[in-house]
Amino acid sequence: MLQSIRSVASLLLSYGLLLVANGMFATLLGLRAKLEGFSTETVGFVMAGFFIGLLVGALYAVRVVSAVGHIRGFAAFASIMSVAVLGHVLLIDPFAWFFFRLAAGFCMAGMVMVVESWLNERSTNQTRGQILSIYMITNYLGAGLGQFMVSIADPAEFQLFVVASIVFSIALVPVLLTRASAPRPTTPQRMKFRDLYGISPLGVVGTVSAGMVNSSINSMGPIFAKDSGLSLLGVSTFMACIIMGGMVLQFPIGRLSDRYDRRTILLTVTVITVAAALTVIWAAGQSPIWLYAAAAFFGAFCYTVYPLCMAQINDMASPDKLVQVSAGLLFAYGAGASVGPIVAAQMMGKFGPEGMFMSSAALTGMLALFTAYRMLRRDRHVKAKATFIPLGGTGVSSRQLYSAALKSFLQNRKKYDKPKV
Repeated sequence: MLQSIRSVASLLLSYGLLLVANGMFATLLGLRAKLEGFSTETVGFVMAGFFIGLLVGALYAVRVVSAVGHIRGFAAFASIMSVAVLGHVLLIDPFAWFFFRLAAGFCMAGMVMVVESWLNERSTNQTRGQILSIYMITNYLGAGLGQFMVSIADPAEFQLFVVASIVFSIALVPVLLTRASAPRPTTPQRMKFRDLYGISPLGVVGTVSAGMVNSSINSMGPIFAKDSGLSLLGVSTFMACIIMGGMVLQFPIGRLSDRYDRRTILLTVTVITVAAALTVIWAAGQSPIWLYAAAAFFGAFCYTVYPLCMAQINDMASPDKLVQVSAGLLFAYGAGASVGPIVAAQMMGKFGPEGMFMSSAALTGMLALFTAYRMLRRDRHVKAKATFIPLGGTGVSSRQLYSAALKSFLQNRKKYDKPKV
């Protein structure tokens, strides 16, 4: 285990710094947008730009890396990201901020792709599961710890923007100094959305729904917390509780879904998520400690919907189509994430801050109903299940490492399941 960690320590350090800076800046920008007098609906439009850029970057950033190499590509992405962060304090305009966020999302997808492909190249079938676990812990811890950096200065001033830019720049150093050989990225043929839906309608609909809910929480959560009367430190704590709560139940729920009918577990999780969203709405009028507890409760279940849906569709897909399926689901998640903040912002503009969790409850409730409908339409299949693999809920691509880890687990399972003679 320690040897696996040492072999990828520099890459994970870069990734962790990326998530710290990105988590910090997403919260900071939401708060600063409100201080600048932007309406809640306008903030949702601005925040959607990042997820649109993330989607486009996940599809096309590989071309940049293929043309100039991993190291040059990563350096270019990090430099543009730093410039985009500083651009927000130089040009205060919602349309300009939208395009800054669009560029940031594209660059973030490119940098994460570089880190993931390197991690995959340094992994073996025996260590890939361990590395994926460390990778996902880094995902949640980095994004969660980044929330507390917002409280080190006044969001109304420029210092926090400079800090975020510095952290993004520092994140490229471990990758530039690593001695690991850089693999050449490959672009899998994308599966048609219609074919993907035909494999598992529940997996696709659930992925889109998860993208909408997760992105709205990551983008509009700080505004909900601020409008609910929390202090700056309280906003950071609220967001950290949601994000770090998402790490707690990944493995327990995943193991349950490997053992029992995956759709039953998904139905249970979605129903509990609806109840958790309503609990957050109730806690908004109570003591902050109740709001933090409700946020952690919500995050613990909300962020398991995406990996459950991905595992469900992998159960139904052919083993030789896993990469194409993963790429297609990434597109589905990005499509949902692109509109999630806009929908949440519209609900908040109409119903107040509680509108965001009303939206989350409604979307997850509809997914629960669709899950029950699919359970009635299609009997539980008898194919061997794909192993559940945890995924981050922060909108960052995990396609390359996820697909490679899943193939590794399936190969190992096939080897151990061979009958003894």
